[in-house]
Amino acid sequence: MSKKIAIIGSGFAGLSASCYLAQAGFEVTVYEKNEQVGGRASKLEQDGFTFDMGPSWYWMPDIFEKFFGDFGKSASDYYQLDKLKPAYQILFEDDVVTIGDSMEEICQEFERIEAGSSKPLKKFIAKAADNYDIAINKMVYKPGKSPLELVSTQTIQRVGQFFSTISRDVRRDFKNPKLISILEFPVLFLGAKPSKTPSFYSFMNYADFGLGTWHPKGGMYKIVEGIHSLAESLGVTFHTSAPVSGILLQNGKARGIRVNETDHEADIVLSGADYHHTETLLPPEYRQYSEAYWESRTFAPSSLLFYVGFDKKIQGVRHHNLFFDTDFERHARAIYDTPVWPEDPLFYANFPSVTDPTMAPEGKETGFFLMPLAPGIEDTPELREAYFAVLIDRLEKRTGQSVKNNIIFKKDFCVRDFVSRYNSYKGNAYGMANTLLQTAFLRPGLESKKVKNLFFTGQLTVPGPGVPPSLISGKLVSELIVQQYAT
Repeated sequence: MSKKIAIIGSGFAGLSASCYLAQAGFEVTVYEKNEQVGGRASKLEQDGFTFDMGPSWYWMPDIFEKFFGDFGKSASDYYQLDKLKPAYQILFEDDVVTIGDSMEEICQEFERIEAGSSKPLKKFIAKAADNYDIAINKMVYKPGKSPLELVSTQTIQRVGQFFSTISRDVRRDFKNPKLISILEFPVLFLGAKPSKTPSFYSFMNYADFGLGTWHPKGGMYKIVEGIHSLAESLGVTFHTSAPVSGILLQNGKARGIRVNETDHEADIVLSGADYHHTETLLPPEYRQYSEAYWESRTFAPSSLLFYVGFDKKIQGVRHHNLFFDTDFERHARAIYDTPVWPEDPLFYANFPSVTDPTMAPEGKETGFFLMPLAPGIEDTPELREAYFAVLIDRLEKRTGQSVKNNIIFKKDFCVRDFVSRYNSYKGNAYGMANTLLQTAFLRPGLESKKVKNLFFTGQLTVPGPGVPPSLISGKLVSELIVQQYAT
């Protein structure tokens, strides 16, 4: 008889694991706290507008293809994927920089800003491409159980890149502040200050410039629907509106979970929920990590989010827009050094209906605004409204149009909502940052050291934050479980 697995949470990691474990012959049931599957990759629909509530960037298409390929499928079996042309634009105080969908176009834009800069850019991206190959093929598909996983001829040759930083490398070859901001942004928005992120993580720059930015028609939630469909076809059972209130133990072993005051027996418990939250479902003596441990970790930012429906098309915007018309360094310090609400925030604005008409009613625009914030920071309705006014003013100023009176729908989401909806530690949006001391085996483990039959997956464990790493995390933990329990 196949072993029963209860999975807590249906984010990308939980969904991924459910597919692999069902394929391996386990009886898999997924319990999702909220009303829809997807975890932080939720969907909001209102008056014909469709909003991705969480992830909105589709990078590393190869990882998605690898995932679906493991089941004899392709991403195209579940959703239409379009490459964005251009990928995105960056609005500075005195310029708009367009990142095209090819290295040739990007080099031309760099040359426009600073003559001669395309040469070091090509060199930087070539190195980033090598790192990407090593990261994807040699490192990220390791379970993070031993430092020896990182040891190979290729990583030994690049050991210096783990002790240098993105910031140092970028600033050695580029002097123009705009170009520096462009090259540092992928790591800033995904987890840590560029000055604290190892050089090796330049592979994110290759994901950006080399592989391009994509969009699933209908929004990122189409990926969730695709994996959900795949999981059900493999025999996975899903329960929504099913918050887990406790992990059942017997003689130091997990034997199931409590959901809505009802006990559900299972041979194995796998949590794709927030790692810190999951351990609060256990008696203190069975928790691996203390509150002091979590307090000492470097977390990726939280976010102030706005989902906005406009009754007209917005001019001067692309699908993805980065508003870098204020001081990049100062905002980074407000997130990571002295957590405060930023004085002059950078922000990101996503208008998916610019390229995908299914995301908004005809003649209207779907807008998603994101401002990175320090996790655990004060969050009040008054602060949210004050910053919304700032963001809209900046949008109007930079694009030369009035939009305030064209807003017909608005919903906000911030630190307190990340905590209440996703049980997110301090309201973080992206998990734990990829700093040197929080890489690979130095992250919280996939398997509990104190409770037998209890496993973890997701952004706070291996390999790290983001959608593609979450898919990989689901595969890694599944392989551990299969090794130990498959008969």
